[in-house]
Amino acid sequence: MAPERLAEAFEQHRGHLRGVAYRMLGSTGDADDAVQESWIRLGRSDVTSVANLRGWLTTVVARVCLDMLRARTSRREEPLDSHVPDPVVTRADSGNPESDAILADSFALALLVVLDTLEPPERLAFVLHDVFGMTFDEIAPIVDRSPAAARQLASRARRRVRSGAPKPDPDVNQQRRVVEAFHAAVRDGDVEKLVTVLDPDVVLRADGGTRTGASRVVRGIPAVAGQAATFSKIGLSSEFVLVNGQAGLVSRRADGRPFAVIGFSIAGGRIVEIDILADPERLGRLDLPVPGD
Repeated sequence: MAPERLAEAFEQHRGHLRGVAYRMLGSTGDADDAVQESWIRLGRSDVTSVANLRGWLTTVVARVCLDMLRARTSRREEPLDSHVPDPVVTRADSGNPESDAILADSFALALLVVLDTLEPPERLAFVLHDVFGMTFDEIAPIVDRSPAAARQLASRARRRVRSGAPKPDPDVNQQRRVVEAFHAAVRDGDVEKLVTVLDPDVVLRADGGTRTGASRVVRGIPAVAGQAATFSKIGLSSEFVLVNGQAGLVSRRADGRPFAVIGFSIAGGRIVEIDILADPERLGRLDLPVPGD
């Protein structure tokens, strides 16, 4: 295949590959790196006899992601429960966020947090089968297991996901009302109202990055309300956005610099999880909506 036709064919599948890589890695930057590596490998390969280029590329990017996950696991230093994956942030009034391949069949931030606790082969088997519909015959060679063993990997991952990731209320408008009530209670220091929107077992993860040392996990209404009260004293402005397709906020300093991206998991009309990314370095790499646009 001529180089220009090969590049054109690859571009047709780039969005799909980026969606696979993001769900595998939970990092937009790492996802882009994985897609770029798949392009390099395509250029080195003879694909003239490949009937399904999309499937071939999906397998390649999955192998790249598996290697990246294994390398990440071997050097991981931060506690898993305080790590917040890279959020995908879009304006709440953008019209059609589903057009972005990363947001299609949206992966909530809370689900990515659970996937971070899985072993790399489990995560790969779950994502490729449950999200992208690949067969276990196709997945088995990637994880170097039999199809039956690949099925077991996905099954274990599925149990962890079901037990660890809350199922959010589907109505984003209802989610927004809960988040706005939460924000107003925090802004006004109204603890009684704050308690009414928090689930008794609410969990808050704050990831300030390794350099700041501000990462923490707090559980339960008193602890989360206390953290929220501290947050309200910083003097930030907040804008309602969608974080991985769910209700969220971008908080900014007075000069407009982003201070944090906050994702909410809302079930039964109450907030069950709050994920705060406040790592300045990672925030600086995110594609955030421009205030006022």
